[in-house]
Amino acid sequence: MINDLIAYMLKYIGTLELTFNWSDFLQIAFLAGVLLFLYRKFIRNTSSEKFVKGILILVCVWFFSEILLRIDLKIIGMFLKAIVTLVSLSLIVIFQPELRRFLGFLGQVDFISKIFNNSNYHKAKAQKIDVVKELIESVKFLSKSRTGALIVFQSDLSNTYTDVGTILNADLSTELILTIFHPNTPLHDGAVVINSDKIISAGVLLPLTEDPKLSWKYGTRHRAAIGMSEVSDAACLVVSEETGDVSVAIDGSLKKYEDLVTLKSDLENILGYKEQSDDDKKTIFKINNFMTIKKNPKNK
Repeated sequence: MINDLIAYMLKYIGTLELTFNWSDFLQIAFLAGVLLFLYRKFIRNTSSEKFVKGILILVCVWFFSEILLRIDLKIIGMFLKAIVTLVSLSLIVIFQPELRRFLGFLGQVDFISKIFNNSNYHKAKAQKIDVVKELIESVKFLSKSRTGALIVFQSDLSNTYTDVGTILNADLSTELILTIFHPNTPLHDGAVVINSDKIISAGVLLPLTEDPKLSWKYGTRHRAAIGMSEVSDAACLVVSEETGDVSVAIDGSLKKYEDLVTLKSDLENILGYKEQSDDDKKTIFKINNFMTIKKNPKNK
């Protein structure tokens, strides 16, 4: 069988008119570039990627069935060709919503501009999340309702103890934070880890501080926030369940906030959304100055 297959392939190649010129090369390069562009813009890292891989497999199976038919293995060849036909018709039904959206996209007047601005559109969509605003709204409600909360801001996730938490990788929002810290949810006792505009994980257990001079009035959340800030470059925001007080721990020091205006200003510094002079800030995160906070002699 293998010898027959090789003989057929050699015979088939021999019958081809292998006339190749620069025009053919340019056409192939153009088609390859278009397909690569469409793949990167609309297919890669999406649910449609599996669909495209499935089509490529069907094409390979169809080509193989044609070879089997040519070498007189008609039963297997017809069987494979029938399966390819059946699966191809099934794909139209299974992926009907995707095909409908694609045809609707082609019918739009400005679909060409959307193709080239697709990446910018997604970047703009991602930047619509006002992280500080969402955090302030969350803290406002948590403090007013005296709902305990512990939020970790960290750029380097290699030392976050996320293995003992629940991975979320969700867009940051007030509703999600309030849902996580609601007393009747399974994750409300642990910490939430935030990186950029993503909630990476929830229900994370943090190391407690071992400072013997820490006042007895601080509970487990405050001790965990201070402990995490001691062993990493993270900043930890705490909302007290007993008093509703809001505090932020950085470098083992805890700062209490009396108003949300000051908290908002510091969060902008912590998350890197406010520009400051080098003399008026202290770099906490080593990566791209992700976290900065004003120097305060009292905290030293």
